[in-house]
Amino acid sequence: MNKIKVKDEVILITGKDKGSIGTVTKITDNKVVVEGLNLAKKHVKSNPNAGVTGGIIDTEMPVAVSNVAIYNAKTKKADRVGLRTDKDGNKERFFKSNGDSIV
Repeated sequence: MNKIKVKDEVILITGKDKGSIGTVTKITDNKVVVEGLNLAKKHVKSNPNAGVTGGIIDTEMPVAVSNVAIYNAKTKKADRVGLRTDKDGNKERFFKSNGDSIV
């Protein structure tokens, strides 16, 4: 079970966008794409057959999982994630600072 999942609210702990909060949109092996963060300029060549106009666009680049932490809205800080089983035997994620389960 992964500690960070799609649609989790995360905070960047290193890099040029350090301290910024965003939502995870995509996860690969050990990288995540966070909505609106780690933007890079990409030069796009126009393709009239496909209806693509050329120019410079901003695209979201992946960030290593080790450079993000899950954001705890109660404490308004980055937090660590733990795994435990509930009374029904299902695995659940929880914040290590206060023990609340992550929805």
